[in-house]
Amino acid sequence: MLGPFEVECSGRIVTPSAPKLRRVLALLALNAGAVVRTDRIIEELWNDRPPTSALTTLQTYVYQLRKLLVDQQPERGREDDRGPLQTTPGGYILRLLPDDLDVVRFEQLVARGRTLFDAGQLHEASTVLRTAQQVWRGPALGDVNVGPVLEAETLRLDELRSSAAERRIDADLALGFHLELVGELTGLVAAQPTHEGLQAKLMLALHRSGRRSEALLAYQRARAALARELGLEPSRELRELHSAVLGSDRSIEAPAGRGQIWLAGAPSVPSLLPLEVGTLVGRAEPARVTASLLSQEPRAVPPTVVVCGPPGVGSSAFCTRVAHEVADRFVDGQMFAAMLDANGGAVDPAVVLAHFLTTLGVPTRGSSTAADLAATWSSWTAEHAVLVVLDDVVCAEQLTPLLPAGNRCATLLSSRRRIAAPMITMTVELTALPHAAAVDLFTSVIDPARVAAEPLAVRELVELCDGLPLSLRAAAARLALRPHWSVTHLLERLRGLADPLMGLSTEGLDPASSRQRTYRLMPQPARHALDRLAETLSGSIEVAAAADVLGLDEERAEAVLEELVEFQLVAVEERASASRFRYRLRGTAGIGPAVRRAGAGVRAAAESPVEFPAACITA
Repeated sequence: MLGPFEVECSGRIVTPSAPKLRRVLALLALNAGAVVRTDRIIEELWNDRPPTSALTTLQTYVYQLRKLLVDQQPERGREDDRGPLQTTPGGYILRLLPDDLDVVRFEQLVARGRTLFDAGQLHEASTVLRTAQQVWRGPALGDVNVGPVLEAETLRLDELRSSAAERRIDADLALGFHLELVGELTGLVAAQPTHEGLQAKLMLALHRSGRRSEALLAYQRARAALARELGLEPSRELRELHSAVLGSDRSIEAPAGRGQIWLAGAPSVPSLLPLEVGTLVGRAEPARVTASLLSQEPRAVPPTVVVCGPPGVGSSAFCTRVAHEVADRFVDGQMFAAMLDANGGAVDPAVVLAHFLTTLGVPTRGSSTAADLAATWSSWTAEHAVLVVLDDVVCAEQLTPLLPAGNRCATLLSSRRRIAAPMITMTVELTALPHAAAVDLFTSVIDPARVAAEPLAVRELVELCDGLPLSLRAAAARLALRPHWSVTHLLERLRGLADPLMGLSTEGLDPASSRQRTYRLMPQPARHALDRLAETLSGSIEVAAAADVLGLDEERAEAVLEELVEFQLVAVEERASASRFRYRLRGTAGIGPAVRRAGAGVRAAAESPVEFPAACITA
């Protein structure tokens, strides 16, 4: 329940696929052991507009669920053999054992953590509440289209999750773990900028970490967000904390003698994983990647999985989703780092290693070289179970120092280009979504009625977006922000643009920017070649035509096209002959000019034959 809805019986996944069956089963499971009234189920399924056949239809759903579950449930000492789903006067009851539900496990852990916290047993409370957080695999019932009753339940669970996290953070602050909390609190505040309690905790953690100026900046950002979003001034508590930071008030200093407890081996487990945003649609690959990361088979090296695909295909979201699914198996920590900086430059692996080791509490010398850091990292991970998630890895040389050494560790990374290296155990190449999955993605964001009303326009929009999730989400977000627009109206606005993706950008969703980041990674001759091809050719491209445009012979022109395929900005379409392929540009019109207009420092190469450097890019 705490994540994608999943039902397992006797070791087999038997989750119903029909949307209303999933909602009925989810509602019964959330109230396991208690009677759920028929009228409450009808309200969940049809809100205040049930059909005249609602009761008959509900009975059919219950019959189908009973048929699904009755033969699957193993004998576990239940009161009778009628199966777990039973009819009662006025409703239905699903009989499960407490261990059958992740919701029950979570609520029990939270209750125990609160009791320990109130008793002053802060270490134990922090450990229990952190374990409670790890029960979650994503948003509650994240892939169920919930109705009013389930929505209320998911909101309750989300609030309980948030309050448990805050209490655990309070315990960690009291224990002196402020250094370890800064990263987590920064992410939480970014997601909830008007949450004054989290803002106060971030200010306190920054101040105690010797970063007083950043604590004061955090207050200014909080004040601006409250004014902008709510028209409010900060609360008295937040203002008083601001004054205490300004005056270096001793009452807000770290507790004496506590700071080294976590480093000495207290059971706090750092997790740097980013929050999940939305749900994956139309992807079957997560199960295969999860199995690879968690495989118990003997292996010479820890699993290292690369996820790649064209810009906007959702490789980062894919890795985040999988990482959250497997996180609880890596008991010593889950590390995350973005391997491109804000300007699109490659991040030095030594900087990432220093951050990882500091977060994990592994002692390092201030003057450690990159080689020293890598050796410390390898030695520590050889004895621990750590998941490493890296976003936008540039090349194998950037990846190698960050790989953990122990067989209980694993690495999951996304890349804007294909990477081939001996340490990589699996490569997953994500592709564009098929039309049906793209429509499902649209209907997860906007009213399904708007999608159903214009099927031809939706099909054209999916084709315009090349079936890429980032572009599709941006288009759906644009329509959600403008409910008075039809899909056709959006299309008309996009058709007039040289680069339609530029017209889809919304806050946090920028398909054009994603392509430009890939473009900046390429060597200058590759950028020049792509510009010339995009200006001259469209549709299916044969090697001979590319050779003519680039002023190369066919062998060298094919090498250029294959290099662009490696960067995922050109797709292989089909064979043109026994020895040649046809190619297709992936919506690359205008990338080069847009990057140059943005001041990226990219200059057009001279009109001369294209020379390509080595496959790996250096920072």
